[in-house]
Amino acid sequence: MTAHPKIQLVDVHKSFGPKRVLDGVTLDIAAGESFVVIGGSGTGKSVMLKCILGLMRPDQGSILVDGEETVGLGARARERILGKFGMLFQGAALFDSLTVWENVAFGLIQGRRMDRRKAREAAMERLFQVGLGADIANLSPAELSGGMQKRVALARAIASQPEIIFFDEPTTGLDPIMADVINDLIVKCVKEVGATAVSITHDMHSARKIGDRLAMLYHGKLIWVGRTADIDRSGNDYVDQFIHGRAEGPIKMELRR
Repeated sequence: MTAHPKIQLVDVHKSFGPKRVLDGVTLDIAAGESFVVIGGSGTGKSVMLKCILGLMRPDQGSILVDGEETVGLGARARERILGKFGMLFQGAALFDSLTVWENVAFGLIQGRRMDRRKAREAAMERLFQVGLGADIANLSPAELSGGMQKRVALARAIASQPEIIFFDEPTTGLDPIMADVINDLIVKCVKEVGATAVSITHDMHSARKIGDRLAMLYHGKLIWVGRTADIDRSGNDYVDQFIHGRAEGPIKMELRR
């Protein structure tokens, strides 16, 4: 018997007025793989992620998690599905009013009603996992550098040992060295947790490092899906232009004059 894909999208459409953002996206993501969606700004990457999370409802199509239809779920069933997810947000999105350890333990305390002492112990383990020590546990996020904030956010994303982790532009705003540190930590932590990872990014260095497979989204359509190792031989002019950052090619930037 063939196992279900961990995440499956079938003919997913989403529009905002006349603007079609997702145009028939069909995709299977296997359990335990690290899947990366690349594409420029405004191509629909974040909307696709929000549809999978249930933050947006597609106009048409099916989204399944572990073979279960998630489009149109009620609040209780949606909460159960969301319990499988962890999330690293683009800007870290830490709570300014909470200490570092409370940020990491937020889902454990608020979502799982874990005792604060046990939640703190779990948070300290996750901080250690991302290379941070006990000395920062009681600091506020404002006292940390951007790279440290991103590591705290990663610790929070893996705190509940989720089955699926989403990474939204994980290296945005970081210098090249810290970005590579975050890429290494993502690979390490995803393997240790045993999670399925879904990342969206326009950073090709990051995409190559963390992805088992890549897909490129352009004008709401997946125009290429394949193994990361094969992307330089995609045979697709749009993909080739994007991954090499060329101004000239079939992708035209809209400039106001």
